[in-house]
Amino acid sequence: MNICTFNVNSIRARRDLILQWLDSRGQDLDVLLFQELKGEEGHFPFADFEALGYECAVYGQKTYNGVAVCSKIPMSDIRLGFGDAPWDEQKRLMAVRIGELHIINVYVPHGDIPETEKFRYKQDWYQTFLQTLSTRYSSKDQIIIGGDFNVTRGDMDVYAAADLAGAVGTLKEEREVFESLLQWGLTDVFRFLHPKDRTFTWWDYRTAGIWRDEGMRIDYLLCTFPLVKRFKHIAVDLWPRKRRFPTPSDHAPLWAIMD
Repeated sequence: MNICTFNVNSIRARRDLILQWLDSRGQDLDVLLFQELKGEEGHFPFADFEALGYECAVYGQKTYNGVAVCSKIPMSDIRLGFGDAPWDEQKRLMAVRIGELHIINVYVPHGDIPETEKFRYKQDWYQTFLQTLSTRYSSKDQIIIGGDFNVTRGDMDVYAAADLAGAVGTLKEEREVFESLLQWGLTDVFRFLHPKDRTFTWWDYRTAGIWRDEGMRIDYLLCTFPLVKRFKHIAVDLWPRKRRFPTPSDHAPLWAIMD
């Protein structure tokens, strides 16, 4: 099974890019996790994905946020959000079941510098997600969590750690709450397969950082221990990011192959 996570930064704006990208790959991706749809369910291009053999489950929101899972393998037990109205005002979480796999798609809040409301919201979101994970699942379950986590795990995941120290995505508190998620029983698949490799998944539009590889690794595929050794390959696909037209997202897809 080939699985991919991709923050598209507007599904409508990125529709043509995504279709061209899938065609360039020979449509070899079985499961797609999209974040930051920036549109409600009615604006999702279902027909385009159905024509390629995907079934799509969408949890959209006007203008902001939104997540979707598109799969060529039948999905069941689709869960949208936390099941808690205040937290579900922002559409950032959904889960599906594919066979014995529980697949969770997340779009973590961007946050802000400490002592701000957005900083506290991001920290609380992580804690709420961890509580939800503990309530719904066990670390012995076969779980894959993919998405935009809006945090670099360490200085190795930032192009200029010293220059960006204290920036959003590199803050000590953000990294600590992300590690608490891993300590629940999750493995960072990319770092497991590539313990010394440096790669990024996001590059700032404003600085044209993609052309100098000045980015951050903030998109992840995580899995529970029962699945770790089933992952055989993981990589960032730069094809959709190094486009001038159709206009790219500021993220690149992260995809993996598992038995």
